[in-house]
Amino acid sequence: MADPRACAFMMGTLVKGLGASNVVWGSDAVWTGSPQWQIEALRRLEIPDEMQKKYGFKPLGPADGQVKKAIFGDNNARLYNFTPQQRSTLENDRFAQIKENYKKEGEGRSNRTYGYIRKRSG
Repeated sequence: MADPRACAFMMGTLVKGLGASNVVWGSDAVWTGSPQWQIEALRRLEIPDEMQKKYGFKPLGPADGQVKKAIFGDNNARLYNFTPQQRSTLENDRFAQIKENYKKEGEGRSNRTYGYIRKRSG
C-alpha cells in the first residue's frame, strides 16, 4: 500500500481492533522481489494526530519501539514458540557474518559473475 494515510488508517484499525500483540508483518516478496521499501515505509509510518483523535488510534511509535518490534517479529516469534536462545544462534550464523562483511566492505563494485558461464575451449 503506497498511500501513507490509507496505510495509517489500516494499521490504526488493526492495532486498535486486534491489539498490537496480534498484528504480524508478512509479504508476498517471493513473487514481487524484496519488500525492503515496504519495511522502511512501515518503520517510518506514524498515524497522524487528527486520525488518532478522530478514530481513537494510538501512535505506532518509533521504528525500534515496542509496537513495531512486535509487528515485525516478536509476535511471530511468540506464535511459533521461537525462544530467545534460538534467536541468539541467528545473531552469529552464516548470514550474520555475510552481512557484517558487507558492512565492512561497502557497496563497492564487484566483478563477480553470476549465472551460466561458457568455458573457453583450447
